[in-house]
Amino acid sequence: MKILFTDLDGTLLNKESKVSAKTKIFLDEFTSSGNKLVFSSGRPLYSILEVKENAGLNYPGALVIASNGSQIYDCDSDKTILEKRLPLTYVAYLQAAAVKNKLHIHTYTDDSIICDSEDEEIIYYRRRIHLPLIITPDYASYLTKGPLKMLAIDLHDHDRLTGFRASLEDWAADKITCIFSNDNYLEMFDKSAGKGNAVRYVYEHFGVDRKDTFAAGDAQNDISMIQAAGVGIAMLNADEAVKKAADVVTPKDNHNDGLAEYLWSVL
Repeated sequence: MKILFTDLDGTLLNKESKVSAKTKIFLDEFTSSGNKLVFSSGRPLYSILEVKENAGLNYPGALVIASNGSQIYDCDSDKTILEKRLPLTYVAYLQAAAVKNKLHIHTYTDDSIICDSEDEEIIYYRRRIHLPLIITPDYASYLTKGPLKMLAIDLHDHDRLTGFRASLEDWAADKITCIFSNDNYLEMFDKSAGKGNAVRYVYEHFGVDRKDTFAAGDAQNDISMIQAAGVGIAMLNADEAVKKAADVVTPKDNHNDGLAEYLWSVL
C-alpha cells in the first residue's frame, strides 16, 4: 500500500477550487488499487469534508489532516483519531497581541468560525471556507475548549503579518508554530502539531514504510509534510522555499493537473 498526502488549495484543487475530471480519474485509479488518500490542509475539518463531498472523493480508508496537522480524522469511522489544541490562555494572548497590532485574527469551534466582527478579512476568508460565523469580543471566554488553530489575515500588506510573527517569536518559541499558508494568512497552532508530524503519525499508525509515502503541496505550511514523506512533491506553482525542500517539482501547475500527471508517470 502507498499513501498520498495532498494539500488542497494550490495543489489538488485548480484555480476554481475544484478537482478536475482528469485528477479525479487518477484518484479513482490510485485508491482502487488499494492505496490510501489523505487530504492534508490548513483548512478546518468541515471545510475539507465539504470539498471531499462536492468532488465525489468518497474513497474507503480516506483520512483528513485538518488545521495544519492539529487534527487527524478517519472518514470511515467518522472519528478524530488525534488532535492538538491550543490552551485558552494562548488564545487570549494571541487575540490581545493582534488587537494591539490592529490585525485581524480569528479562531474556531469544532464547526464554526469565531471572530470579533464581520470585517473585510472574514468576508474574504468565507468565500472558500463555508462555515457559520460567530461574532464575539472575547474568544477565550466564549470557547469551552481550546481551538485547533488561530489565523491572522492581512489582505493588503504581507509585511504587517511578518512583523506580527516576529513580535511573537520569544513568547511562541516553545508554545506554537506561526507559519504562512499564503502571503495573506498567518497560521498559528500547537508546537507539537504540523503537517509533518501528522504525516509521520499516519504512516506509522498504518504500518506503511516511509518510502511508500508521497506528499504534495505548494505553500510554506506544506514544507514539513513534504520533508516527512518518502517522496516530497512541490507543485510548479509552489513557493520557491517549497521547491527547494521537495524531492521533485511537478512539470505542470495545479490548474493543469500537475500532481496527477506527475504521479501517473511514476506509479
